[in-house]
Amino acid sequence: MIKKAMILSAGFGKRLNPLTLDCPKPLLKIGKETLLSNTIHFLEKCEIKEVIINVHYLADQIIEYVNKKKFNLKINIINENEKILDTGGGIRNALKNFNESFICINPDTIWNLNYLKELKKMENKFFLNKEKCCLLVVNKSKSFDKKLKGDFNLKNNLIKRKKDENLKYVYTGLQIINPKIFLNITNKIFSINEVWDKLIEKNELHGLESKINFIHVSTLDVYKQLNIK
Repeated sequence: MIKKAMILSAGFGKRLNPLTLDCPKPLLKIGKETLLSNTIHFLEKCEIKEVIINVHYLADQIIEYVNKKKFNLKINIINENEKILDTGGGIRNALKNFNESFICINPDTIWNLNYLKELKKMENKFFLNKEKCCLLVVNKSKSFDKKLKGDFNLKNNLIKRKKDENLKYVYTGLQIINPKIFLNITNKIFSINEVWDKLIEKNELHGLESKINFIHVSTLDVYKQLNIK
C-alpha cells in the first residue's frame, strides 16, 4: 500500500486572477474548505502517512496555513525559492523524499470519498502490472467545465495522444509514479508532460478511467459557479 504522496502547490493560478493576486490557488475556498485542506483530508482517508507539498508563489501563506492547521499525517514542505520548477521539475526536486512509488495529486480538483475506490483499483493495477506511471483520467463529457479540451485517449489501459487527434480524456490530477521514470532526466525545470510523452512512445504510460463527475477549479468563472449558494 502506498504511504506517501506529493501535492503540487507551486503554481501561479493565473486563470483565477484577480483572486490569486494575493492568495495562492490552493488556499482558495469552495464553501468552508480550502482546495488544499480538501486534498489533504482526502489523502488522510486514503491512509497516506506522509505528504510532501512543493510551494513557490506566495509560499509563506501556504507554509503558515499548514503550520497552523492540525492534519492527521506528516507534512513536509519544499520551497522552490528562486525559480518555479514546473510540474516535472517540482516532482524531480522532491524525489529525495520518495524511495518507492508514490501518489502525486493536484489540489484544484474537488476530491471526494468516491475517489477512494478508484484510487485503490488504480493502486492494485499499478503494482500487479509493474507499471511505471499511471494516470487517473476521465471522459471530458463528465467534466463540470465543458470548455476543457482533451489531454489524451485511452486504449487497453494505455494512454495515447497524437497531434490532430480527437482527444477524449482529461487528466484528473491524480497519478501514481515510480521514481525511476526520472532517472535519465537532468533538467531542473520541465513539465511532467515531457516524461509522459517519453512513456507514451514506449507504451509505458498507463491509465485508469474514472467514472466520477469531474469538478476541477480551472477558471474564475468555474470557481464562481462552484461557490454559488
